[in-house]
This record gives sequence, structure tokens and C-alpha cells, in this order.
Amino acid sequence: MAPPMVRKWACDTFLWPLRSKEKQSEGCSMNMGRKETIGRYLAHSKNSYGANDPLCCHLRKVADRAATFANPFAASQEAELAGMLHDLGKYGDLFQARLAGKERGIDHWSLGAWETLMRYRNHGLATALAIQGHHIGLQKAEKDALARLNPAKASEQHPLGLRLSDTDRERVIRRFEADGFSLPDQIKSSIYSGMQGPPAAAMTDVRMLYSTLVDADFIETEAHFNGAYRESGLPLMPEDSLNTLMDHIESIRRKSKAAGHVNQIRSDLLNACLAAAKMRQGIFTLTAPTGSGKTLNMLAFALKHAAIHELRRIIIVIPYLSIIDQTVQEYRKVFQKKYSPGVIGKIILEHHSLAGIRKASNNSVDDTEIDDETNARVRSLAENWDAPIIITTSVQFFESLFSNRPSACRKLHNLAASVILFDEVQTFPISLVIPSLATLSALADANKYRSTILFATATQPAFSSLNRPIKKYSPAGWNAVPIVPSQLQLFERARRTEVRWPQNLDSPMPWEDLAELITSSEQVLCIVNLKRHALRLLDELINCRTEGLFHLSTNMCPAHRRAVLDEVRQRLDNEFPCRLVSTQCIEAGVDVDFPCVLRALAPLEAIAQAAGRCNRNGKKDKGVVKIFMPKDEDYPDAAYQQAAAVTRSLLKQLGISGMDIQKPSLYHMYYQKLYDLAKPELQQLEIQEAIRRQDFLTVGTKYRLIANDGVNILVPYSLPDFQDMVKEVNATGLTRSWINRARPYTISIFRPKRDAPIWQYIARIPLKDGEFTDDWFMYLRMEHYDSLRGLVPPSSAECIIG
Repeated sequence: MAPPMVRKWACDTFLWPLRSKEKQSEGCSMNMGRKETIGRYLAHSKNSYGANDPLCCHLRKVADRAATFANPFAASQEAELAGMLHDLGKYGDLFQARLAGKERGIDHWSLGAWETLMRYRNHGLATALAIQGHHIGLQKAEKDALARLNPAKASEQHPLGLRLSDTDRERVIRRFEADGFSLPDQIKSSIYSGMQGPPAAAMTDVRMLYSTLVDADFIETEAHFNGAYRESGLPLMPEDSLNTLMDHIESIRRKSKAAGHVNQIRSDLLNACLAAAKMRQGIFTLTAPTGSGKTLNMLAFALKHAAIHELRRIIIVIPYLSIIDQTVQEYRKVFQKKYSPGVIGKIILEHHSLAGIRKASNNSVDDTEIDDETNARVRSLAENWDAPIIITTSVQFFESLFSNRPSACRKLHNLAASVILFDEVQTFPISLVIPSLATLSALADANKYRSTILFATATQPAFSSLNRPIKKYSPAGWNAVPIVPSQLQLFERARRTEVRWPQNLDSPMPWEDLAELITSSEQVLCIVNLKRHALRLLDELINCRTEGLFHLSTNMCPAHRRAVLDEVRQRLDNEFPCRLVSTQCIEAGVDVDFPCVLRALAPLEAIAQAAGRCNRNGKKDKGVVKIFMPKDEDYPDAAYQQAAAVTRSLLKQLGISGMDIQKPSLYHMYYQKLYDLAKPELQQLEIQEAIRRQDFLTVGTKYRLIANDGVNILVPYSLPDFQDMVKEVNATGLTRSWINRARPYTISIFRPKRDAPIWQYIARIPLKDGEFTDDWFMYLRMEHYDSLRGLVPPSSAECIIG
């Protein structure tokens, strides 16, 4: 027997109590006097409890929930309309037959989108786009593309090869009205005005409306099939959380092993952040030396700012998977004395992967993909960021922000009335900076989305110099307010290192000489630009029988990297021999303190970040950072090579005496020179042109922070854990809880080509239904995971990221 909640759904809960009755009456409505016809048409098939989902109930619930989601940016009427009409085509006989298993390949969304256009013309354009895309993704806001929604044309040649559920628009509307619904004569569009303005801001408007619809639809569909609603996220309690954070910071200060002047710098930065939090909302920069406590101090800014401006959540965006784990652990420590691990897990949501899970060999839209019942299990693994504090990656954040797909976009409405913190922003790719900053500028609109944006780094890019090209896409442009007053002179006070630049840029250092230099120091960090350079150097050091040798790269899973860093820190504290060879994954946010750092020539911001791992706590008068030219001068990609070339050019232009990495003016000069060379306004022209055309499909396909598609590999770092997880996933299929458990033992690799040798060493991970995911794999050869090097598959270097 179905539980009481399921049986109640029959239709006695039309007006889902998210909003007041006054709000419910402003837009679409239901005529509750026609109960004799209500419930004849169904939205979905029966759930496992045997309960139906009447279409009128589903439409009402989705409409009310979407309207509530849109409240923070004053688009409730449009969101409610989208919810009311999104499944209008399900009143068609062919769709009802599909639910009975008698039909397939049915389009149930075009009729609702067309009805919106016919009734409200241009004022309904954004709503029509949202309805059209709620299964197939946002398409194009072009007249020719939207004209295909016309039932007369769609029935002749559907763009996806599907059939409309009904070609008689009037018949479907009669059924809709017989189910108790009526539509307003006109709508006041808060989104429409944006469609006439700068294009990135206009696309943001549509995506935010779209987000309210698809998230509401996901939640209601999932609730039907699960027989219950998923637990809602906790509210942000900024005042209480700020008090907890301040207690934690004070505890750290009391236990700190850092020198007194370093602690004072951290204290001054905290006070600057708390003072800036009182400012009105907008775009901010936090520029401070490495080791000055940015991670906790910017959280203090966010919590106080949220309390003052009544904001709903805090989102922290981090560039690398390799450092996100450390940030999560640091933030969890803030709350560990006050809350249980279970509660902390509800306060802080860690979200990595963008697309969730895809089935193998399901690369096109068809009737299986658009069938909620079939994919409810897979879709439920996608997060909608319903938590007070979100920690995510740059890839997840920005590719969601530019996506056209429902699973990626469903979270976007939760960006409104939030504080969004971007850490280590110097890593952002220049090729995408114009459309990305334009879209963030639209989110920071104080009259609409009320998101506060903060960019934090020790090497702040000169993004304000790109204000003019950004304004072509978003009217406010990019005008950031510095949080740290110049009179604090944090960088001058934080001089902890001496940087020794190479005298001869044309004289590379052989690997043997570099290994000898490493072994001559008891404690030294050597950072190279490529994983193969690290492996080559490790081989040389092993031949030298180097004591206290360690390695760090993203060939190693997070649990492995964490274990290495724990041992490295212990050795550094106890003054034991410690030689660490690392890729640049150690440079952003990793808290280690070496007396000596060797760094291969690289972009200037990378060199500054490397210096931040040297004498970090100010224990010595001066740490030493030595820049060297590697024997094999090669770089991860063309952009990295270009930035390294600008560093080389500056060194030739200014000389060694002019390369003072403690002067922010050097970075302004560096970035200006880099922008002049890279010309970001002329990069990714296909994306920029697609934005001007309002082509969501092309933008969603082409916008990629990382050019290559990545997949997740469960690796045998800890054999007992690996065997347990393999056994579990083979028995139950891929689940949310399994993914959370597996992440510390997972690495990412580029999606292998069909003929890549690595295919013989990996196996796809199963879903519950006997099919397999195309994003998650397990590694089959234990001997390929090395305790020093991590995963080193033979003859498969082309798959390894970084």
C-alpha cells in the first residue's frame, strides 16, 4: 500500500503551499469548481507505490515551486507561467498513449512554448525558450528557430525527428482549461527587457528563468517516483556562522607557529575583510600575499556581507580538484566543534563533476533521454546547490553558467542573492575571460540578481582593463572594488623570500644537475611544469638514493596526495630530510612551508605562487626561491607557454633587479603585456558570435574551461578500500553515496581515444539497470598504481591530465 503522502497527492494539494494565496492569485490560476474532469490526464506513469501523478497536480506544483525559486529576482510570474505550460503537450492523446507503452518518440514541450509565443508574443519569448528547452536544452532565440515550434511546421518535419503529442492546439488548451487552469491576458516581463540589451546579460536572464523551471520539474518528478520529497537544504545562518568562524580563527592564532609579523598580517587582512563587508553589493577584489589567510578571511567577508544584505548562500569556486579537498577540510574544521559530521555535511556541499552521470553510448537526444521515468535515477544525482555553503570547481561553476542543458542549469537560480567567492583567479583562461566576466557582471546587478562577486588571489589579474569589451556584453562592465587598503602594505610587510632569477635564460639546467641541487638541500621543494618532467626528475633522484623523497601530482588520487602532504608537513616541522618534487598542483592553496623552493620558468603568477610555499610562516629571515631553465623547456598548453614567454620578456626588459614579485605593480605590467599579446577580445570568436545571436546551443557546446573531456577513474591506492568499493558498486550500481565515498580514491584523465592502450586496463562502472556509465571507470591493474608516482599506465600518457 502506498504511504499516506503518496495517496494524498491524488489532487487535494493543488496549491502547493510555497507562496501566499495573494502571490498565487497574481498569475495563472485554477478553477477549482471543475473537479469532475480533474485528474483524467497523467504527467507520468505510476510510481513504485502504485500512485498516479495527475497532470493538473504536476503542473500546479511545478508552477508554484518555480515561481518561488524566481522570487529573489522578480520573475515569479514568468516562472509560474513556464511551470503551468511546460508539459502542455502531455494533454495530447499520443503522449498519454506513450505512458501506456503504446507510443514513443513524442514531443510534449513544443505546444506549451508555441502557446506562450502566440499569447504573449515577444514578452513571452524567454518563457517559451525555457519551456522548449526543459528536456532538450535551451536552443536559439532566433525567429527561424522559434518558428519551428508552430504545430503545422513541427508536424511536417520535427528538428529531432519526433512527433508532436497533438497538432490541434485548441483541443489541448480545452483539456488544459477543463483541468481547472486559466492564463493571464498579459504578463509583465522582467526578463524581456534584457533580451533587447547586451547579449551576455540577456542570456543570463533566460538561463535563470530556465533554471527555476527545470529544477522545479526535477524535484516534483523525483518526488513522485520516490514517493517523498528529498530533504530541503538548511538555511544560511550568517551571524551564528560568523561567530563560529571568529572563534576558530582565534583558536588558530593562539596555536600558530608562524612569526609574529605573519600573524599580524593575517589579523590586518581579517579586519579589512570585515570592514569591506559593510559596503554595498557589487564586485570586489581581495589581493593579499600567499600565507596571509585568504581562505578563512574571505569566508568572514562573505558571512558578514550575507548577514548585512540578507543573502541566501555562499558559493566558493576553486580552480583545481587538487586543492578543493584541502579547502573543504579547512572549512569543515570551522564547524567541527559545534556540529556533528552529519550536520556539517548539510552545511557544506562539495560539488565537483559537471554533468553528473551519462549512460554509455547515449550521445543524442531521443525519447529515452527525455523520459523522466527512465532517467529519474540518473538525474537525481545532479545537485541543485540547495545548501548554505557550496564549494565547487571553476569547471563546474562556469560550464554550468554557460550550459544549455537542464541538469547543469537547474542550480543557477540559487546564485541569486548569494556571495560568490573565486579563489586563485589568476588561473582563469584568458581565452574565455570576456564572456565569463560579462556574465558575472550580470549576476552582480544589484537591481536584479543581487549576487556579490569576490576575486581573491596574491596575483590579481588586470581585469578592469577589459572593461570596454566586457560592456559590449553586459551593461555594467567590470569595475571591481579592492578590499585591502593600499596603506596596509601587506606585500611589503610579507617579504619572506629572496627570488634568484637565472643569469642566462639560454642555459638550461640538465636533470642531473637539478637532482644534485635537490640532494644538496635537506628540505627543498622543486616544482616543474609537466608530469613527465616530474617523473624524469624522480628517476634521477632515485638513482641518487635520495633520502626523504616525495612526489605530488594529479596522477595521485586525493587520499594519496593528502597522505603525502601530511607526512611532508610532519617532516618539515621536525626538521627531517624532505625533498618534494611536484607539478604546479601544489601552488594554489596548499599550505606547506619549505626553506628552499626551486621553480622551473613559468608564468609570473605561478612563480609567485611557488614562492608562497617558501618560508610561508616567516620562521627564517629569508627563504630562497631559485628559478631555473629546465632541460626540456616545454609547457602544458599554448596559453601557459605564452604566459611564460611574457615572464621571460619582462625579465629581459626589467632585468633581475626589476623582477620584484612583492610589488603588485609588476603583475599589472605583466597582465597588460599578456593581454596585449593574447588579445582576449579576439579569442573564442565562435562563442562570442553565438552569444550575440543568443544561440544557447552553440554556447553550451563550445564553452569549455578545459578543452578535453575528462572521465573519473577509481584507482587502487588503498587496496582494501578499492576492493570494497568495487564489490559495492557491482552489487548496487552507481549511487550518490558511492560517488561521495569514491572521490578520495579517484583521479581524472582525458577521455581516451578509441584506440588508446588504456582501454585494456579500465572497465566502465555499472548503473542499477544493467547499463553502464560513460563517466566513471575502475582501474583493473593494481601494479600500475605506484606508491611514489601514483597512476602510471604504460603507453597511455596521452590520457593523463596536466
